[in-house]
Amino acid sequence: MSKVISVNSGSSSLKFQLFDMPSETVIASGQAERIGLDIGAFTLKYNGEKMTDTLPIPDHKKAVDILLKSLVDNGIVESLEEIKGAGHRIVQGGAYFSGSVIVDDDVVEKVDELAELAPLHNHAHLVCYKAFKEALPHVGHVFVFDTAFHQTMTPESYLFPVPYDWYTQYKIRRYGAHGTSHWYVNRRAAELMGKNVDDLNMITCHLGNGASITAIKGGKCVNTSMGLTPLGGIMMGTRSGDIDPTVVFYMMKRLECTPDEMDTFLNKRSGMLGVSGISSDARDIQAAVEQGNERAQLTVDLYTNRVVNVVGGYYAQLGHTDAIVFTAGLGENDAFTRERILKHLEESMGLSIDYELNGKIHGAECLISKPDSKIAVYVIPTNEELVIARDTVRLLGL
Repeated sequence: MSKVISVNSGSSSLKFQLFDMPSETVIASGQAERIGLDIGAFTLKYNGEKMTDTLPIPDHKKAVDILLKSLVDNGIVESLEEIKGAGHRIVQGGAYFSGSVIVDDDVVEKVDELAELAPLHNHAHLVCYKAFKEALPHVGHVFVFDTAFHQTMTPESYLFPVPYDWYTQYKIRRYGAHGTSHWYVNRRAAELMGKNVDDLNMITCHLGNGASITAIKGGKCVNTSMGLTPLGGIMMGTRSGDIDPTVVFYMMKRLECTPDEMDTFLNKRSGMLGVSGISSDARDIQAAVEQGNERAQLTVDLYTNRVVNVVGGYYAQLGHTDAIVFTAGLGENDAFTRERILKHLEESMGLSIDYELNGKIHGAECLISKPDSKIAVYVIPTNEELVIARDTVRLLGL
Protein backbone atom coordinates (compact mmCIF):
# COMPACT_ATOMS: atom_id res chain seq x y z
CA MET A 1 0.00 0.00 0.00
CA SER A 2 1.43 3.39 -1.01
CA LYS A 3 0.20 6.93 -0.58
CA VAL A 4 0.62 8.96 -3.77
CA ILE A 5 -0.27 12.60 -4.33
CA SER A 6 -1.56 13.90 -7.67
CA VAL A 7 -0.93 17.58 -8.28
CA ASN A 8 -2.76 19.74 -10.81
CA SER A 9 -1.55 23.34 -10.74
CA GLY A 10 -2.92 26.22 -12.78
CA SER A 11 -1.79 29.80 -13.14
CA SER A 12 -3.55 30.83 -9.91
CA SER A 13 -4.66 27.52 -8.42
CA LEU A 14 -3.40 24.21 -7.08
CA LYS A 15 -5.61 21.11 -6.92
CA PHE A 16 -4.58 17.81 -5.40
CA GLN A 17 -5.76 14.33 -4.49
CA LEU A 18 -4.02 11.99 -2.09
CA PHE A 19 -4.54 8.37 -3.13
CA ASP A 20 -4.06 5.07 -1.38
CA MET A 21 -2.65 2.84 -4.11
CA PRO A 22 -3.23 0.35 -5.61
CA SER A 23 -6.79 0.46 -4.23
CA GLU A 24 -7.15 3.92 -5.87
CA THR A 25 -9.00 5.17 -2.80
CA VAL A 26 -9.03 8.96 -2.44
CA ILE A 27 -7.87 9.70 1.11
CA ALA A 28 -8.06 13.47 0.83
CA SER A 29 -8.45 16.15 -1.80
CA GLY A 30 -8.52 19.91 -1.98
CA GLN A 31 -7.37 23.03 -3.67
CA ALA A 32 -5.74 26.38 -3.17
CA GLU A 33 -7.36 29.18 -5.15
CA ARG A 34 -6.69 32.85 -5.87
CA ILE A 35 -2.95 32.32 -5.53
CA GLY A 36 -1.11 35.62 -5.87
CA LEU A 37 -4.09 37.78 -4.88
CA ASP A 38 -4.50 39.60 -1.57
CA ILE A 39 -6.67 36.89 -0.07
CA GLY A 40 -6.66 33.28 -1.23
CA ALA A 41 -8.72 30.25 -0.24
CA PHE A 42 -7.70 26.74 0.75
CA THR A 43 -10.15 23.84 0.80
CA LEU A 44 -9.51 20.38 2.24
CA LYS A 45 -11.87 17.39 1.96
CA TYR A 46 -11.43 14.18 3.95
CA ASN A 47 -13.58 11.68 5.87
CA GLY A 48 -16.69 13.21 4.32
CA GLU A 49 -15.87 16.63 5.75
CA LYS A 50 -14.96 19.87 4.00
CA MET A 51 -12.84 22.62 5.55
CA THR A 52 -12.27 26.00 3.94
CA ASP A 53 -9.91 28.73 5.10
CA THR A 54 -9.26 32.18 3.66
CA LEU A 55 -5.72 33.44 3.98
CA PRO A 56 -2.97 35.06 1.92
CA ILE A 57 -1.41 32.63 -0.57
CA PRO A 58 1.21 34.81 -2.26
CA ASP A 59 2.68 32.11 -4.52
CA HIS A 60 2.56 28.42 -5.40
CA LYS A 61 5.33 27.55 -2.96
CA LYS A 62 3.20 28.86 -0.10
CA ALA A 63 0.23 26.87 -1.44
CA VAL A 64 2.31 23.69 -1.30
CA ASP A 65 3.40 24.47 2.27
CA ILE A 66 -0.22 25.01 3.35
CA LEU A 67 -1.35 21.82 1.62
CA LEU A 68 1.28 19.54 3.15
CA LYS A 69 0.94 21.09 6.62
CA SER A 70 -2.84 20.51 6.50
CA LEU A 71 -2.31 16.80 5.82
CA VAL A 72 -0.21 16.44 8.98
CA ASP A 73 -2.21 18.83 11.19
CA ASN A 74 -5.46 17.00 10.42
CA GLY A 75 -3.99 13.56 10.99
CA ILE A 76 -4.46 12.50 7.38
CA VAL A 77 -0.83 11.39 7.46
CA GLU A 78 1.25 11.03 10.61
CA SER A 79 4.24 12.40 8.74
CA LEU A 80 5.11 13.35 5.17
CA GLU A 81 7.29 10.22 5.06
CA GLU A 82 4.08 8.27 4.36
CA ILE A 83 3.84 9.85 0.90
CA LYS A 84 5.82 7.66 -1.49
CA GLY A 85 5.34 9.43 -4.81
CA ALA A 86 4.13 12.65 -6.40
CA GLY A 87 2.68 13.06 -9.89
CA HIS A 88 2.35 16.45 -11.53
CA ARG A 89 0.17 17.55 -14.44
CA ILE A 90 2.16 19.52 -17.03
CA VAL A 91 0.23 21.41 -19.72
CA GLN A 92 2.92 21.64 -22.40
CA GLY A 93 5.38 18.86 -23.17
CA GLY A 94 5.85 19.74 -26.83
CA ALA A 95 7.16 17.01 -29.09
CA TYR A 96 9.65 15.90 -26.42
CA PHE A 97 7.27 13.68 -24.48
CA SER A 98 4.90 11.02 -25.83
CA GLY A 99 4.18 9.68 -22.34
CA SER A 100 4.65 10.33 -18.65
CA VAL A 101 8.22 10.41 -17.33
CA ILE A 102 10.19 10.31 -14.08
CA VAL A 103 11.48 13.82 -13.43
CA ASP A 104 15.19 14.59 -13.70
CA ASP A 105 17.17 17.73 -14.52
CA ASP A 106 16.85 17.20 -18.28
CA VAL A 107 13.05 16.89 -18.03
CA VAL A 108 12.85 20.07 -15.96
CA GLU A 109 15.01 21.91 -18.49
CA LYS A 110 12.76 20.88 -21.37
CA VAL A 111 9.56 21.85 -19.53
CA ASP A 112 11.10 25.22 -18.75
CA GLU A 113 12.12 25.66 -22.39
CA LEU A 114 8.52 25.02 -23.47
CA ALA A 115 7.10 27.60 -21.03
CA GLU A 116 6.80 30.12 -23.85
CA LEU A 117 4.07 27.89 -25.34
CA ALA A 118 2.17 27.80 -22.03
CA PRO A 119 3.48 30.79 -20.05
CA LEU A 120 0.69 30.79 -17.46
CA HIS A 121 1.00 27.08 -16.74
CA ASN A 122 4.44 25.56 -17.24
CA HIS A 123 6.11 28.06 -14.94
CA ALA A 124 3.54 27.41 -12.21
CA HIS A 125 4.01 23.66 -12.69
CA LEU A 126 7.75 23.96 -12.13
CA VAL A 127 7.36 26.17 -9.06
CA CYS A 128 5.02 23.56 -7.57
CA TYR A 129 7.33 20.69 -8.48
CA LYS A 130 10.33 22.38 -6.85
CA ALA A 131 8.32 23.15 -3.73
CA PHE A 132 7.14 19.54 -3.46
CA LYS A 133 10.65 18.27 -4.14
CA GLU A 134 12.00 20.41 -1.30
CA ALA A 135 9.25 19.29 1.09
CA LEU A 136 9.31 15.64 -0.02
CA PRO A 137 12.98 14.95 -0.80
CA HIS A 138 12.53 11.21 -0.18
CA VAL A 139 10.02 10.57 -3.00
CA GLY A 140 10.18 10.19 -6.75
CA HIS A 141 8.31 12.65 -8.94
CA VAL A 142 6.53 12.04 -12.26
CA PHE A 143 5.39 14.51 -14.91
CA VAL A 144 2.17 13.69 -16.80
CA PHE A 145 1.74 15.82 -19.92
CA ASP A 146 -1.50 17.20 -21.38
CA THR A 147 0.11 17.04 -24.81
CA ALA A 148 1.49 13.47 -24.65
CA PHE A 149 -1.64 11.66 -25.87
CA HIS A 150 -1.71 13.82 -28.99
CA GLN A 151 1.80 12.89 -30.12
CA THR A 152 0.39 10.08 -32.28
CA MET A 153 -1.03 12.62 -34.74
CA THR A 154 0.56 12.51 -38.18
CA PRO A 155 1.93 15.62 -39.94
CA GLU A 156 -1.21 16.33 -41.96
CA SER A 157 -3.05 16.77 -38.65
CA TYR A 158 -0.45 18.57 -36.57
CA LEU A 159 1.21 20.87 -39.12
CA PHE A 160 -0.11 24.33 -40.01
CA PRO A 161 -0.01 25.58 -43.64
CA VAL A 162 2.64 28.21 -42.91
CA PRO A 163 6.32 28.41 -44.00
CA TYR A 164 7.81 25.01 -43.15
CA ASP A 165 10.82 26.49 -41.40
CA TRP A 166 8.44 27.90 -38.77
CA TYR A 167 8.00 24.27 -37.77
CA THR A 168 11.64 23.20 -38.05
CA GLN A 169 13.12 26.29 -36.41
CA TYR A 170 10.40 27.51 -34.04
CA LYS A 171 8.37 24.32 -33.32
CA ILE A 172 5.15 25.87 -34.63
CA ARG A 173 2.61 23.00 -34.84
CA ARG A 174 -0.52 21.64 -33.22
CA TYR A 175 0.16 20.20 -29.76
CA GLY A 176 -3.34 19.99 -28.31
CA ALA A 177 -4.30 19.86 -24.64
CA HIS A 178 -6.44 17.91 -22.14
CA GLY A 179 -4.73 14.75 -23.39
CA THR A 180 -4.90 13.01 -20.01
CA SER A 181 -8.66 13.60 -19.90
CA HIS A 182 -9.21 12.39 -23.47
CA TRP A 183 -7.10 9.28 -22.77
CA TYR A 184 -9.06 8.48 -19.61
CA VAL A 185 -12.58 8.81 -21.02
CA ASN A 186 -11.59 6.92 -24.18
CA ARG A 187 -10.45 3.94 -22.08
CA ARG A 188 -13.39 4.19 -19.70
CA ALA A 189 -15.90 4.25 -22.57
CA ALA A 190 -14.32 1.12 -24.02
CA GLU A 191 -14.71 -0.58 -20.62
CA LEU A 192 -18.38 0.42 -20.46
CA MET A 193 -18.92 -0.91 -23.97
CA GLY A 194 -17.20 -4.17 -23.07
CA LYS A 195 -14.84 -3.85 -26.02
CA ASN A 196 -11.11 -3.53 -26.65
CA VAL A 197 -10.14 0.11 -27.03
CA ASP A 198 -7.90 -0.86 -29.97
CA ASP A 199 -11.01 -1.85 -31.92
CA LEU A 200 -12.95 1.38 -31.42
CA ASN A 201 -13.12 4.82 -33.00
CA MET A 202 -14.30 7.66 -30.75
CA ILE A 203 -14.80 11.40 -30.61
CA THR A 204 -14.22 12.74 -27.11
CA CYS A 205 -15.51 16.19 -26.18
CA HIS A 206 -13.77 17.83 -23.21
CA LEU A 207 -16.08 20.81 -22.81
CA GLY A 208 -15.27 23.18 -19.96
CA ASN A 209 -14.15 26.77 -19.61
CA GLY A 210 -11.25 25.51 -21.70
CA ALA A 211 -12.41 23.00 -24.29
CA SER A 212 -11.07 20.59 -26.87
CA ILE A 213 -12.37 17.78 -29.06
CA THR A 214 -10.30 14.77 -30.08
CA ALA A 215 -10.64 12.11 -32.76
CA ILE A 216 -9.35 8.74 -31.52
CA LYS A 217 -8.76 5.70 -33.74
CA GLY A 218 -7.89 2.44 -32.03
CA GLY A 219 -6.97 4.17 -28.80
CA LYS A 220 -4.66 6.70 -30.48
CA CYS A 221 -5.24 10.37 -31.17
CA VAL A 222 -5.46 11.20 -34.87
CA ASN A 223 -6.62 14.81 -34.52
CA THR A 224 -7.47 17.35 -31.83
CA SER A 225 -8.94 20.83 -31.92
CA MET A 226 -6.56 22.89 -29.78
CA GLY A 227 -3.50 24.16 -31.59
CA LEU A 228 -0.09 25.53 -30.68
CA THR A 229 -1.60 26.78 -27.43
CA PRO A 230 -4.93 26.36 -25.59
CA LEU A 231 -6.26 29.42 -27.47
CA GLY A 232 -6.88 27.41 -30.64
CA GLY A 233 -9.85 25.25 -31.53
CA ILE A 234 -13.50 25.69 -30.61
CA MET A 235 -15.04 28.68 -28.84
CA MET A 236 -14.53 28.54 -25.04
CA GLY A 237 -15.46 30.43 -21.89
CA THR A 238 -13.20 33.42 -22.50
CA ARG A 239 -11.07 32.21 -25.45
CA SER A 240 -11.95 32.89 -29.06
CA GLY A 241 -10.79 29.59 -30.51
CA ASP A 242 -9.92 29.61 -34.21
CA ILE A 243 -10.50 32.88 -36.10
CA ASP A 244 -9.31 34.47 -39.33
CA PRO A 245 -5.76 35.70 -38.51
CA THR A 246 -6.51 38.95 -40.35
CA VAL A 247 -8.89 39.87 -37.52
CA VAL A 248 -5.85 40.16 -35.24
CA PHE A 249 -3.91 42.50 -37.55
CA TYR A 250 -6.96 44.60 -38.40
CA MET A 251 -8.10 45.09 -34.81
CA MET A 252 -4.59 45.81 -33.53
CA LYS A 253 -4.51 48.74 -35.95
CA ARG A 254 -8.05 49.90 -35.14
CA LEU A 255 -7.58 49.63 -31.37
CA GLU A 256 -3.92 50.68 -31.48
CA CYS A 257 -3.15 47.85 -29.09
CA THR A 258 0.01 45.88 -28.38
CA PRO A 259 0.48 42.13 -28.94
CA ASP A 260 0.08 41.57 -25.20
CA GLU A 261 -3.17 43.54 -25.17
CA MET A 262 -4.47 41.54 -28.15
CA ASP A 263 -3.50 38.35 -26.32
CA THR A 264 -5.72 39.50 -23.44
CA PHE A 265 -8.62 40.21 -25.80
CA LEU A 266 -8.45 36.75 -27.36
CA ASN A 267 -7.68 34.72 -24.23
CA LYS A 268 -9.68 36.53 -21.57
CA ARG A 269 -12.32 38.71 -23.22
CA SER A 270 -13.62 36.58 -26.07
CA GLY A 271 -15.54 33.31 -26.28
CA MET A 272 -18.82 33.07 -24.39
CA LEU A 273 -17.99 36.15 -22.36
CA GLY A 274 -17.14 38.25 -25.39
CA VAL A 275 -20.18 37.30 -27.44
CA SER A 276 -22.75 37.35 -24.64
CA GLY A 277 -21.44 40.32 -22.68
CA ILE A 278 -22.84 38.48 -19.67
CA SER A 279 -20.50 35.81 -18.40
CA SER A 280 -18.09 33.03 -19.31
CA ASP A 281 -20.25 30.64 -17.28
CA ALA A 282 -22.74 28.64 -19.34
CA ARG A 283 -25.17 28.56 -16.42
CA ASP A 284 -25.46 32.35 -16.44
CA ILE A 285 -25.88 32.37 -20.20
CA GLN A 286 -28.56 29.67 -20.09
CA ALA A 287 -30.47 31.68 -17.50
CA ALA A 288 -30.33 34.67 -19.83
CA VAL A 289 -31.51 32.52 -22.76
CA GLU A 290 -34.57 31.53 -20.73
CA GLN A 291 -35.26 35.23 -20.14
CA GLY A 292 -35.20 35.92 -23.87
CA ASN A 293 -31.77 37.57 -24.10
CA GLU A 294 -30.84 37.62 -27.79
CA ARG A 295 -27.07 37.79 -27.29
CA ALA A 296 -27.22 34.87 -24.90
CA GLN A 297 -29.12 32.89 -27.54
CA LEU A 298 -26.54 33.91 -30.15
CA THR A 299 -23.78 32.73 -27.83
CA VAL A 300 -25.17 29.22 -27.39
CA ASP A 301 -25.96 28.98 -31.12
CA LEU A 302 -22.42 30.00 -32.03
CA TYR A 303 -20.91 27.59 -29.49
CA THR A 304 -23.07 24.73 -30.77
CA ASN A 305 -22.14 25.49 -34.37
CA ARG A 306 -18.40 25.44 -33.62
CA VAL A 307 -18.59 22.12 -31.77
CA VAL A 308 -20.78 20.51 -34.44
CA ASN A 309 -18.37 21.57 -37.19
CA VAL A 310 -15.42 19.91 -35.46
CA VAL A 311 -17.29 16.73 -34.48
CA GLY A 312 -18.63 16.40 -38.02
CA GLY A 313 -15.18 16.83 -39.50
CA TYR A 314 -13.71 14.18 -37.21
CA TYR A 315 -16.58 11.83 -38.03
CA ALA A 316 -15.54 12.07 -41.68
CA GLN A 317 -11.83 11.69 -40.88
CA LEU A 318 -12.35 8.56 -38.76
CA GLY A 319 -14.39 6.77 -41.44
CA HIS A 320 -16.75 5.44 -38.82
CA THR A 321 -17.40 6.34 -35.20
CA ASP A 322 -18.37 3.91 -32.45
CA ALA A 323 -18.87 6.40 -29.61
CA ILE A 324 -19.08 10.06 -28.70
CA VAL A 325 -18.12 10.99 -25.15
CA PHE A 326 -18.90 14.21 -23.26
CA THR A 327 -16.71 15.15 -20.30
CA ALA A 328 -15.42 18.09 -18.19
CA GLY A 329 -17.49 20.89 -16.64
CA LEU A 330 -19.97 21.53 -19.44
CA GLY A 331 -19.80 18.08 -20.94
CA GLU A 332 -20.55 16.36 -17.65
CA ASN A 333 -22.98 18.82 -16.09
CA ASP A 334 -24.80 20.86 -18.75
CA ALA A 335 -27.65 18.90 -20.31
CA PHE A 336 -28.69 21.93 -22.41
CA THR A 337 -25.29 22.10 -24.12
CA ARG A 338 -25.26 18.36 -24.82
CA GLU A 339 -28.81 18.44 -26.20
CA ARG A 340 -28.15 21.36 -28.53
CA ILE A 341 -25.06 19.69 -29.96
CA LEU A 342 -26.63 16.24 -30.34
CA LYS A 343 -29.77 17.50 -32.03
CA HIS A 344 -27.60 19.05 -34.74
CA LEU A 345 -25.79 15.74 -35.24
CA GLU A 346 -28.80 13.39 -35.15
CA GLU A 347 -29.62 13.18 -38.84
CA SER A 348 -26.11 13.10 -40.30
CA MET A 349 -24.68 10.64 -37.76
CA GLY A 350 -27.74 8.45 -37.18
CA LEU A 351 -28.01 9.30 -33.48
CA SER A 352 -30.93 8.33 -31.30
CA ILE A 353 -30.77 10.09 -27.95
CA ASP A 354 -32.83 9.69 -24.79
CA TYR A 355 -33.21 13.41 -24.12
CA GLU A 356 -35.32 12.85 -21.02
CA LEU A 357 -32.48 10.82 -19.51
CA ASN A 358 -29.91 13.34 -20.73
CA GLY A 359 -31.77 16.07 -18.85
CA LYS A 360 -31.33 14.19 -15.58
CA ILE A 361 -27.58 13.61 -15.92
CA HIS A 362 -25.39 15.93 -13.90
CA GLY A 363 -21.83 14.78 -13.29
CA ALA A 364 -22.67 11.08 -13.50
CA GLU A 365 -21.52 8.28 -15.79
CA CYS A 366 -24.29 7.37 -18.21
CA LEU A 367 -25.12 6.04 -21.67
CA ILE A 368 -27.61 8.60 -23.01
CA SER A 369 -28.16 7.11 -26.48
CA LYS A 370 -30.91 4.61 -27.25
CA PRO A 371 -30.28 1.02 -28.42
CA ASP A 372 -31.13 1.92 -32.03
CA SER A 373 -28.52 4.72 -32.17
CA LYS A 374 -25.80 4.07 -34.77
CA ILE A 375 -23.27 5.64 -32.38
CA ALA A 376 -23.17 5.19 -28.60
CA VAL A 377 -23.18 8.49 -26.73
CA TYR A 378 -21.80 8.66 -23.18
CA VAL A 379 -21.40 11.16 -20.40
CA ILE A 380 -18.25 10.20 -18.46
CA PRO A 381 -16.77 12.35 -15.68
CA THR A 382 -13.06 12.74 -16.30
CA ASN A 383 -10.47 11.76 -13.71
CA GLU A 384 -7.08 13.22 -14.63
CA GLU A 385 -5.82 12.90 -11.06
CA LEU A 386 -6.36 9.13 -11.10
CA VAL A 387 -4.40 8.81 -14.35
CA ILE A 388 -1.59 10.83 -12.77
CA ALA A 389 -1.57 8.56 -9.72
CA ARG A 390 -1.56 5.40 -11.85
CA ASP A 391 1.35 6.63 -13.97
CA THR A 392 3.25 7.65 -10.84
CA VAL A 393 2.90 4.19 -9.33
CA ARG A 394 3.77 2.48 -12.62
CA LEU A 395 6.89 4.50 -13.35
CA LEU A 396 8.23 4.58 -9.79
CA GLY A 397 7.53 0.87 -9.26
CA LEU A 398 5.50 1.48 -6.10
